[in-house]
Amino acid sequence: MVAADMERVNTAILARTGSDVTMIPEVANHLISSGGKRLRPMLTLAMAKLAGYSGDGHIKLAAAVEFMHTATLLHDDVVDESDMRRGKLAARMLWGNEASVLVGDFLLGQAFKMMVEVGNLHALDILSSAAAVIAEGEVMQLGAAKNTATNEDEYLAVIRAKTAELFAAACEVGPALAGNDKAALAACRSFGMNLGIAFQLIDDALDYGGKSAKLGKNVGDDFREGKITLPVVLSFRRGSDNERAFWNRTLGQGEVGDGDLDTALAYMTRHHAIEDTVGRARHYGSIAIDALALVPESEIKTALEETVAFCIARAH
Repeated sequence: MVAADMERVNTAILARTGSDVTMIPEVANHLISSGGKRLRPMLTLAMAKLAGYSGDGHIKLAAAVEFMHTATLLHDDVVDESDMRRGKLAARMLWGNEASVLVGDFLLGQAFKMMVEVGNLHALDILSSAAAVIAEGEVMQLGAAKNTATNEDEYLAVIRAKTAELFAAACEVGPALAGNDKAALAACRSFGMNLGIAFQLIDDALDYGGKSAKLGKNVGDDFREGKITLPVVLSFRRGSDNERAFWNRTLGQGEVGDGDLDTALAYMTRHHAIEDTVGRARHYGSIAIDALALVPESEIKTALEETVAFCIARAH
């Protein structure tokens, strides 16, 4: 349904990564052409369609959303010291941390340029606010990193800012362009926010219960990087003193030895941490679908509801 528009978005993306500084297109295209799902720009296009928008602005805004996402991935991999991204070497492993950060900054600059070209202040407000919230989420995550005392509410606050905010903004800008009323904008934003939370929770579950080929990264990367995600939060809370000592040693102090990942998985299985994380994701997915309940039935609405099912089905 959005394939024709998506072609135009991809054309815009390629055009905007061009630069006389050869390293910029090299680094940017390494990640952009590496087979991401393009889910966020697709949501931007689909929501614009749902809102009855008939102009061209949604193409540039969808490209801007993808650039914001790509920039955060480039920055994330530096912060997390990740080696892999989408099944191949992370850009920082090939060009270094400095280039990854600076090219991420270039993409953010291009994203804002496209927003300004669209010339809609409301859309610019939504996406620029999102950029600030995402950065706050990144910093919040730094604070929570290696902190095994992180509780579920604190963890959800991090992913709401770091991941779900861009989903929410992606879903809100199209209806904003179309001049929809406040209630419609709030519904679309709620859909994106809850879908984003569900999406991230499934990612968390997959890191411990997925297949490496499907993930585009190695199973257990979150564990090796000392990331406190929901399966860890639940296992830590539900575990014995000995188990908590294990989590403090491996994630709190970063002392990961052979066999520790297997032990982590065993504890998670014992406390149903992975399946409960998927259960939480389903809960947020249901909230996302309910957010659109007042929207009249249409092909595009059905497709959006199926997107929620797709994001959650990745866990199987």
